[in-house]
Amino acid sequence: MAQLMIYKDNYIESTAISNYFIDRYMKDANDAQLKVYLYLLRMVHANMSFGVSDIADKFNHTEKDVLRALRYWEKQKLLTLDYDRDKNLTGIHLCELCPGERNLVSAPNSENNNAETPQARESVSVPDIQPAVTDTIAVSATCESDLATDIQEQDPYAKPSYSADQLRRFKEQENTAQLLFVAQVYVGRPLTASDMRTILYFSDVLHFSDDLIDYLIQYCVDRGKKDFRYIEKVAVNWAQQGITSPKQAQNAALKYDKSVYAIMNELGKSSAPTSKELEYINRWTREYGFSQDIIFEACERTVLAVDKHRFEYAEGILNSWRKENVHHKADIKKVDEQHQKQKNNATANIARNSAPAGNKFNQFKQNTYNFEELEQELLSN
Repeated sequence: MAQLMIYKDNYIESTAISNYFIDRYMKDANDAQLKVYLYLLRMVHANMSFGVSDIADKFNHTEKDVLRALRYWEKQKLLTLDYDRDKNLTGIHLCELCPGERNLVSAPNSENNNAETPQARESVSVPDIQPAVTDTIAVSATCESDLATDIQEQDPYAKPSYSADQLRRFKEQENTAQLLFVAQVYVGRPLTASDMRTILYFSDVLHFSDDLIDYLIQYCVDRGKKDFRYIEKVAVNWAQQGITSPKQAQNAALKYDKSVYAIMNELGKSSAPTSKELEYINRWTREYGFSQDIIFEACERTVLAVDKHRFEYAEGILNSWRKENVHHKADIKKVDEQHQKQKNNATANIARNSAPAGNKFNQFKQNTYNFEELEQELLSN
C-alpha cells in the first residue's frame, strides 16, 4: 500500500514537551497512556511511517492498550479521532493543549507553522492496524476549529461493524474458543456470526474480561434471556456503572433485584441492604440455591424468635435446612416432624433417666399371705 511520509525542513533531534502538559495531565495518566501520547509527539518529528502495532511492540503493550490510550487522550481533549461510516478509526488530530498555546508537536523554531503548506501540515500513514482500525491514520499537528466542529463526539459504547477477518482473528486468540464454547452451552444452541461479534464487542470495546463475559451470559440466561440483543444491553449498562468483575456485577444485580428487597422486608428491614446483608442473601439464593418461599419461611421464623441479629439467625436456619437436603417447602414439614420426634424421644429419655430405679418399698422383702388360712385360724380361736 502507498506510504505517506513526514516532510519538515527544520527537523530537530528532540521533542519539546509543554510544562502545561506536565503540570496538568501527567499525574493522572497511566504508563501506557503517557507512552502513547509522547510517542505521537515524537513521530510527528520523525521522517518515517508507523502503525499501532509498532507502538504496541515498542512498549510491550497490546494493540488494545494503544487504542484505549488514544480514546483516553480524546476524552482529555488533547486529540480527536476520526471515524468512517463503519465507525472505524481513520484519523488522529493532535490539538492545542490550552487556548493560545501552540501545540509543541510543531518545531518551536519554525517560521511557517501557520502556513497551510505540506511542510507545515504533517501527516503520517500507519501500514498495519489491528482489527476495527482502517489501514491509514493521518496525524495533524494542529487542531483547527472548523475541523473540530465537523467531528462528532463518538459514543464510547458504540458497537463497531466487525468484518469477517476481524472476527476470524478474534476466534484465533488464546482462550476465545473456550469462551465461545461456554457461551454456546449457556444459550443452548450454536452461536451465529452476529453472536460472536457481540462477544467480540464485549471484549474489544467494553473491555470485559473472559470471566465477566462468562458471568454476564450466565446471569442473563438464568433470568430466561438468551437473546444477545438483551445480553448486549445488560453489558452496556454494566460498563456505564464501571463494573469490571463478576463480583461487582453480582453485587450490583442484587441491589436492584426486587427479591432482595422482598427478603429485607420479610426480616423487618426497610433500608437498602448493606454489603454484609447482600452477602447473606447471595449465599441463600446462589450458594444454597433456595427458592424465595423457603427463604421467606426462615425469615418468618426468625422474626418470631429474635429482634436482633436476624440475618445470623436466619443463616442458622437455612444452613441447617441445606444440610437436611431441603429443596421444597414440603421438605421443611418433614424436617420439622423429624425434629419434633427426636425432641419427644429426648424428653422421654430424660424423664426415664431422672426417675427412681423402682418403688422405695420394693427394697424390703415382700410377704405373701393365705387369707383363707388366716380366717380359719381366727374362727377356731
